[in-house]
Amino acid sequence: MSKAKLLVVEDDPNLGDILQEYLTMKGYDCTLCRDGEEGWSKFKKDKYNLCILDIMMPKKDGFTLGKEIKKVQEDLPIIYLTAKNLKEDIIEGLKIGADDYITKPFSMEELLLRIGAILRRTQKSDEVNALKVYSFGDFVLHYDEQMLEGPQGKQKLTSKENELIRILASEINKLVNRSHALKQIWGDDSYFNARSMDVYLSKIRKLLKDDPKVQIITIHGEGFKMVVTE
Repeated sequence: MSKAKLLVVEDDPNLGDILQEYLTMKGYDCTLCRDGEEGWSKFKKDKYNLCILDIMMPKKDGFTLGKEIKKVQEDLPIIYLTAKNLKEDIIEGLKIGADDYITKPFSMEELLLRIGAILRRTQKSDEVNALKVYSFGDFVLHYDEQMLEGPQGKQKLTSKENELIRILASEINKLVNRSHALKQIWGDDSYFNARSMDVYLSKIRKLLKDDPKVQIITIHGEGFKMVVTE
């Protein structure tokens, strides 16, 4: 099995060198860049499995770089590093599609665990017993194609939207446990990931709004379910 390729963009020379040395020692193929422009240049030239981006950087900040990366490769996981612990930063990261967010100073072991959880989720093979097509109301989910077909035509889905709809559609009118869904799709049920899932559920509700027979109901403290009425 080939090594996972990581793109690390960090302008602090000491932290950058430590990250590259540690992650290489742990078996990753790690490319280190010192600013956002260099990171963008490296991203365009190679394929990566995960990006680790500092937010405050010269030439191009981490959020700007993250937006550019997501335009090209929407499902590429991104972990943001920041010296600040501001709610605004977390919300901005969620909007861009961040997979995780870690505040400096942090332990290398914690970062390693988060990288591992994300890569297990993004690189896992399709479940053996997963259906290929799910029908509910006026919608059809083409799981292999990451495509939702409905009254307004076909809509391409992100991998997380695809997985969330699959879980809901396989348990129609049944409770889907929140923690179980988080662990299955995000790798763990941390607060950050829970907020991220709420953002994706909001997007999915908008995708399903054209059929009033299909609703996603939140059961406080437990989870949610897709309710389909005749």
